[in-house]
Amino acid sequence: MPTDGLYIHVPFCKSRCIYCDFYSTTCGADKRQAYTDALCHEMRLRRDFLDGGTLGSVYIGGGTPSTLSADELGRIFQTIATTWSLSADAEVTLEANPDDITPDYAKALKALGINRVSMGVQTFNDGMLRFLHRRHSAGQVQEAIDHLQGAGIDNLSIDLIYGLPGQTLEQWQQDVGKALALPVSHLSAYALIYEEGTALYRLREQGKAAEASDELSLQMFEALMDMAAEAGFRHYEISNFALPHREARHNSGYWTGMHYLGIGPAAHSYNGTVRQWNTPDLSAYLKAGGDTAAAGLITTETLTPKIRQEETLLTRLRTAEGLDLAAFTREFGQQALDALLARAKPYINNGTLVLCDAAPESFINGQWSIVNAEGIASNSSAVSGVGADFKDPRERSGNGQWLCLTRKGIFISDGIISSLFED
Repeated sequence: MPTDGLYIHVPFCKSRCIYCDFYSTTCGADKRQAYTDALCHEMRLRRDFLDGGTLGSVYIGGGTPSTLSADELGRIFQTIATTWSLSADAEVTLEANPDDITPDYAKALKALGINRVSMGVQTFNDGMLRFLHRRHSAGQVQEAIDHLQGAGIDNLSIDLIYGLPGQTLEQWQQDVGKALALPVSHLSAYALIYEEGTALYRLREQGKAAEASDELSLQMFEALMDMAAEAGFRHYEISNFALPHREARHNSGYWTGMHYLGIGPAAHSYNGTVRQWNTPDLSAYLKAGGDTAAAGLITTETLTPKIRQEETLLTRLRTAEGLDLAAFTREFGQQALDALLARAKPYINNGTLVLCDAAPESFINGQWSIVNAEGIASNSSAVSGVGADFKDPRERSGNGQWLCLTRKGIFISDGIISSLFED
């Protein structure tokens, strides 16, 4: 039976990173108890948004969820346990800052049933950490990992950012090397984005922070892919790498159509029919006591077939597995498939998209089984030439059932995917 996901947003931060545009606040730490009460109330009120009643994943994100005490987290998990059924193998993730993880806190997380921790590391360069207004040091990352493993939590993920102001390719390679040398099973890496309204954006506008060139960003991403593959990490989504069977199940659910409920200000929810999101306003949320519906703090979007089709392309093509054309046809019809293949043809011919006879395990780098122009599965080492003389997959005796980005296509994925949308 399919399982659902639960996301809980914790907006509190002790300090604000200069690049962050997620909804968070450095104020209101004295309101954490009231906030915990409101979260629990909202969970009980909105439990029926999810049809199944069984959770396969719980993800507590932020902000900085590790600012919550063990007692506050305990009340949240008690409410989860009395509101839904949790599958026996559920993935339960907490985002954390390395400096929040003490031996006692790690043991408390384990006792609560948290079995996965995702840490925002960003870089191992202490000078750059200070520039970014991160409050941990590089040395505290290893300490946090030691504490978590000592408590029995060994499913660990870390985030890195590349393209930092003044960062060289060699410095980035050092960061990736240090990350892969740690006993972690998952790595997320993101290009630095200068979001309007952030302190970093203002620094760039003032000429105090230089944005990395597209060429350097590309070199950094290529180095990341090569080093991760050599370390045995599977590149299963554009920004995510994992050891076998350690993919982030909750986040993967976002890309594969999982239904999920989002609790807290700014949290999003999806049940296959509608998408909802809470107003990003902590004060209003507290005033409502978590009753977001009664307070008019929920926005609802009914998903039309066109929206659902675009979201399917946007999410599925971000994954190495790609788009299952048979499933796409069942949901949207033959006419939609015909139109999609017509729009995809130029990218198949230039080697940025490829038709595969099976879902790849990683973004195609020339070693995976692919369908060539004659409709024959092969292990070609020349991905760039795979799409020459495009041939409709329906003429391939059952082959060509998956549409996937190639390694070459990853770098321009946003443009490719948006061009596949209907006019």
